[in-house]
Amino acid sequence: MAIRNIRTVGEPVLRKVCKPVKVMTPRLQTLIDDMLDTMYEANGVGLAAPQVGVLKRIVVIDVGGEEPDPIVLINPQILETSGEQTGDEGCLSLAGKCGQVTRPNHVKVRFQDRDMEWYELEGEELLARAICHECDHLEGKLYVDLVEGELHDAAVEEEPETSGDPRRGERS
Repeated sequence: MAIRNIRTVGEPVLRKVCKPVKVMTPRLQTLIDDMLDTMYEANGVGLAAPQVGVLKRIVVIDVGGEEPDPIVLINPQILETSGEQTGDEGCLSLAGKCGQVTRPNHVKVRFQDRDMEWYELEGEELLARAICHECDHLEGKLYVDLVEGELHDAAVEEEPETSGDPRRGERS
């Protein structure tokens, strides 16, 4: 597998509508594997094909916990939404920034898997947010279009304090 370059806000590919996947090919299977590797390398919870420069309706998501394996959505269609949640949202295409976005708290999506079989999936909270965010990418929409207020720097986890010699990287 390979790590692909993530396209950043301002690149035209992120504002284009993606084309449906009509048939699964070895090249698309490789794209999906590369998207998963790229998402994990960037510490993301989701990635859409246009974010790696491919205008196909493919999304990968892994929010941890809710689903045991990463989710691959091909040709996703949101069927139902309900409820509401507002919270900080970020994007791998605008690393280091986030903003308040209101999304549905519950989503039902119809999609094809890697074998081009149709399924439905329901998600709540973070999974619902991720599905909506990534499906927006397929329509050329970015979360920055929905931000309430200003973007701000994403919180960065602090390194644990050390009691050893910091020059040698020792930690207690």
